[in-house]
Amino acid sequence: MPQDNVIKLIQPGFFDDQLTGILRNGARALLAKAVEAEVADFLDKHADLKTGDGQQRVVRHGHLPEREVMTGIGPVAVRQPRVRDREAAAADPGRIRFSPSILPPYMRRSKSIETLLPILYLKGIALAALLGNDAAGLSASAIGRLKDGWFDEHAAWQKRDLSAKRYVYIWADGIHLEARLEDEKQCILVLIGATPEGRKELVGFTDGARESAHDWRDLLLDLKRRGLDVPPRLVIADGALGFWKAAGEVWPKTREQRGWVHKTANVLAKLPKSQQPKAKRALQEVWMAETKAAAELAFEAFIESYALKYDKAADCLSKDRDTLLAFYDFPAEHWKHLRTTNPIESTFATVRHRMIRSKGCLSNRTALTMVFKLIEGAQKSWRRLDGHNQLPKLVLGVTFNNGIEVIAKPIDRQPATAAA
Repeated sequence: MPQDNVIKLIQPGFFDDQLTGILRNGARALLAKAVEAEVADFLDKHADLKTGDGQQRVVRHGHLPEREVMTGIGPVAVRQPRVRDREAAAADPGRIRFSPSILPPYMRRSKSIETLLPILYLKGIALAALLGNDAAGLSASAIGRLKDGWFDEHAAWQKRDLSAKRYVYIWADGIHLEARLEDEKQCILVLIGATPEGRKELVGFTDGARESAHDWRDLLLDLKRRGLDVPPRLVIADGALGFWKAAGEVWPKTREQRGWVHKTANVLAKLPKSQQPKAKRALQEVWMAETKAAAELAFEAFIESYALKYDKAADCLSKDRDTLLAFYDFPAEHWKHLRTTNPIESTFATVRHRMIRSKGCLSNRTALTMVFKLIEGAQKSWRRLDGHNQLPKLVLGVTFNNGIEVIAKPIDRQPATAAA
């Protein structure tokens, strides 16, 4: 559907039905109950406190003026209850203060709207068309101030100190955006890392060329200059990247793992369609094998079956044998995370979906900043790695074989024989 028609359909008043009113009224009622419950809980915690004359010290004190909070279903009006400490003056630093978490002071829009704003900016959709002409705090000047703030946040993030950081695994990929940039570099180079606690974090990203070892090297060296001195134990990426050359120079001792999703697609592309379903099952038998020895057998079986007639497919697989099977030397709980660049792919599937090819060009700075804001929002929902308790062992140098920790045998020390 053309964008103009989409905007027309979602303009306020176009669907002026009872359901929309019910939803908004329901949201207002739920929000009112939530803030009232939060105040009641705060008062209960301080119920034992009394003033000098025996009265309740912390009490309700009316409401703040009504204000509207912009949400995903439009503006919702709410009044925040007030709390008073009878025993202390307003300026007293020891006064008991109520700090609402549901509806913080001066909040004018929900967090979902905060995430939505850069998306709408990228799409070039009028905010008023989506959120209403009276959308509080969303005027053109307000959006301009937000955009300037996003630029500042991104600039600060790019210069952050990394000396206290360590990443056990790092995933790398080059993501092509649908939005056109101002020059030929229409690719964003992305690094996501796993901390020793199992949390995934955006480590670095910049504009560049996917196949350019120079651009990848610049990104990795920038991280190193800002304090990321300890290399990861394993890096995960797809095969056709200049990244591997750069990583080999900057992190020469780091193990490499090629992504199986892209490798499977590349191998199947070199086979006729009639052969692809069977070949796909044969490839799955390799990376789903429980041990490296079983994977090697399935690997050899594939090569043997296809090398004679489909040598290009067999060569495509065999040339990355070692780096396709590296994950067997790491904890089994992590295998599903290590066989693919999915942490990047899944995040950018959403980013790609939200960025369209605009009529004009985005500046590189604007595109990077908008993508940064989108990832920043997505990062809050990233799940920890399964088996995160195994990561500190990798940091300490513990080795794994077929996904299982190798327990070193104690040295059998024989007593020295006395000299005759």
